[in-house]
Amino acid sequence: MAISLSVVLLLGIIMVVMIRSGSLKGGPSIVAILFGFFLASSGMAPSINRFLTSIADTINDISF
Repeated sequence: MAISLSVVLLLGIIMVVMIRSGSLKGGPSIVAILFGFFLASSGMAPSINRFLTSIADTINDISF
């Protein structure tokens, strides 16, 4: 839960920065938000969640 909340916060910050810098306009950002919303309620959501969780676990296992 903490990982997904962090990813949502990070992506939200990136989107706000892109909108303010002018590289992403309001219309396309609304389309991107709606695409993510409907993708989350599709049958692909569990697969995407497992994929992102495995990436987060892999990054967490890297030791310097």
